[in-house]
Amino acid sequence: MELFKFYDFRFTLGNIIDVLLVAGITHQLYRLLKGSLAFNMLIGLVTIYLFWIIVRLFEMPLLETILGEFTKVGFIAILIVFQQEIRKFLLLIGKGTFGNENKSILRFLPWNWKIEKSFNTNFEDIVDACETLAQGKTGALIVFPKTSEMKFIGASGEWIDANISKRLIITIFNKKSPLHDGALIIANSKIKAANAVLPLSDNPDAHNKYGLRHLAAIGITEQTDAIALVVSEEKGTVAIAKAGKMLEGMSSEKMVVFLNKEFAGEMVRVNKSATS
Repeated sequence: MELFKFYDFRFTLGNIIDVLLVAGITHQLYRLLKGSLAFNMLIGLVTIYLFWIIVRLFEMPLLETILGEFTKVGFIAILIVFQQEIRKFLLLIGKGTFGNENKSILRFLPWNWKIEKSFNTNFEDIVDACETLAQGKTGALIVFPKTSEMKFIGASGEWIDANISKRLIITIFNKKSPLHDGALIIANSKIKAANAVLPLSDNPDAHNKYGLRHLAAIGITEQTDAIALVVSEEKGTVAIAKAGKMLEGMSSEKMVVFLNKEFAGEMVRVNKSATS
């Protein structure tokens, strides 16, 4: 059905929906890649593609052949170069969240109407433990996954599945403890694993600024939607890592508010009336 015409181009309802969908996906990709090294790589790939079009237009066979061979494997190159970003984008789609990360489009579905939010992770004790460790300049790394318990990563350390307590966290990260080097994974209001091995960030700017513990915090938040708390052994400070970025200089109160806000919408349970 034709809606209107602009010169020789006919605008139909399908055309408009097509443009809006492409614009929406492009915007989400831009938000996902903005400020990362992948964004600069994407600009480079687009530049090469535009240059190839110009070369074809001016009939330069040698350059056209070279760039043509590159564009043939362009899709595979994109999968390799942007594997972390593609993983995060698919994770975003799987969660059904766009725009506001804590608001899911799936909440409008009828079978989700009786779902109420429940949250009981004691971030006050966790942050307090990190502050105590920071005062003693004892390094620590705590990861809070959102969409999974990271069982594969947790398997690289020691599986615990214990209740959260300040004393337990301090004990695990004690310098004489055999579990202090790796990361602590907390999910579903439980300490799931300790001494877990995390992937390091490949960001050269981060390598020039941070040590291994911070690089691991950045790395896991680059590859997943997890949040990480990291205690610097050298500076005696506590920072939060999110989406590959370090948030430093936050007070204990602000960190607790930040973590509660990040996870309050993630933990859900079906109320009694829905299960009875």
